[in-house]
Amino acid sequence: MSWHPQYRSSKFRHVFGKPASKENCYDSVPITHSVHDNHFCAVNPCFIAVVTECSCGGAFFVIPLNQTGKLDPHYPRVCGHRGNVLDIKWNPFNDFEIASCSEDTTIKIWDIPKQLLTRNLTACKKELMGHTRRVGLVEWHPTAANILFSSGYDFKVMVWNLDTKESVIMNPVRTITCHQGTILSMSFNTNGSLLATTCKDRKIRILDPRAGAVLQEANCTEHRANKVLFLGHLNKLLSTGTSRWNNRQLAVWDQDNLSKPLSEVDLDGSSGVLFPFYDVDTNMLYVVGKGDGNIRYYEVSADKPHLSYLTEYRSHSPQKGMGVMPKRGLDVTSCEIFRFYKLITSKGLIEPISMIVPRRSESYQEDIYPPTAGAWPSLTAQEWLRGMNKEPVMVSLRPCSELLSPELLLPERPPSVSTAPSNQTEKVVVEDGRRSFSLPEEKAPRQAAAERRPEEKTARLTNGFDMECPPPKTENELLQMFYRQQEEIRRLRELLTQREVQAKQLELEVKNSRMGSERF
Repeated sequence: MSWHPQYRSSKFRHVFGKPASKENCYDSVPITHSVHDNHFCAVNPCFIAVVTECSCGGAFFVIPLNQTGKLDPHYPRVCGHRGNVLDIKWNPFNDFEIASCSEDTTIKIWDIPKQLLTRNLTACKKELMGHTRRVGLVEWHPTAANILFSSGYDFKVMVWNLDTKESVIMNPVRTITCHQGTILSMSFNTNGSLLATTCKDRKIRILDPRAGAVLQEANCTEHRANKVLFLGHLNKLLSTGTSRWNNRQLAVWDQDNLSKPLSEVDLDGSSGVLFPFYDVDTNMLYVVGKGDGNIRYYEVSADKPHLSYLTEYRSHSPQKGMGVMPKRGLDVTSCEIFRFYKLITSKGLIEPISMIVPRRSESYQEDIYPPTAGAWPSLTAQEWLRGMNKEPVMVSLRPCSELLSPELLLPERPPSVSTAPSNQTEKVVVEDGRRSFSLPEEKAPRQAAAERRPEEKTARLTNGFDMECPPPKTENELLQMFYRQQEEIRRLRELLTQREVQAKQLELEVKNSRMGSERF
């Protein structure tokens, strides 16, 4: 009789949440009091955007990530909507472009200036007009450039092609009208070929986003689903909702058969909506409850019981919403595998919370940082609309690394369908522990090369400091910078030693060849 361990072995079993210190939080931020069930926050390695209160129309802040501390009461806003802003999302392929949707039935695309906002931004780059009622959700396609999805209270999902010259787009390329109620959430699989939705008609649907056809449908009579997301390459879905006894619940579904859930996990009897966040690289699931102070996290597997509870981060401050940093913006020197930005409305505070894997070594941990999706599309809008599917362009989070799949990069195109946003540089840049990746110089588009000029560096100075490389603020940041420098010195010494050995070997081979020729 074999003995089985009582506990499941996992490298992420001891992950813990580390809140930022007071000086590294964003204070005095007038966060929106809207009751809409959404995140109200979007983050990328350059900026944090948060929906705010506004006396007339809707607005949101765009704050540089390193501009922590108290926010100026007169800080400029992005305020072009005539109604409350309900959702905001950064373009995954351009850190200076953001989409917003509002109660005024429109979606707007904004270009954020690189020299920061000095006054309110009211002129948008593009305006999308097609919904007849307020728009509650926007989502960028995960692999195709310039493809945006929106859902409104008119029960429609619209697909927009932004790769046009028109500043006002009246007609979407596709309108999906299969829903019988308000769409509550949308989620793409890894290559963007499938779209999963939840609806107030208590159904989970898997759609073909190009044709608008329903491929799978689950009628949730016992599990009333609210949010849904794809679980990476596991061929499964996860939904959060409530059971027939009004307990908050998680459910795992087979992507190819939605007749009944594979497993269900009851949590508690609270009423706040559960927001799931899935890390496809580590197979970890984070569950955040609106109005809660805690963050539960699980490890997801293809085998039963599918969800293995790890532990939870606890706090006394309830969260209004959550923003999540993309993997390319994490601090790998501190073994950070996930980072939340918690909105605390009662305090007007945005608190970063880092999920840390405890490791003694300060060196790069290859096992917890597998290749992840980079900041470049693998398809153009027209290629995706014609039916092509490609996996994301993968990068390594190791410092000074390059693309792992350069063959997936698109050929050089005009600026309207450029594969690399103009805000990227030609090498890996380390920004206060956060990393942003870009193309090698020979593969970068001409537009990006034209914008890399010496004067651009001076345009990014604020209060006398470089926006991209701010000075360390705490002793911990100073130590991290020291460790990074030591690691770089060690790497360069190893490289120098290898070159010296190669030179000696080459010199020895030349000497032997000369001696051989003299003998004959």
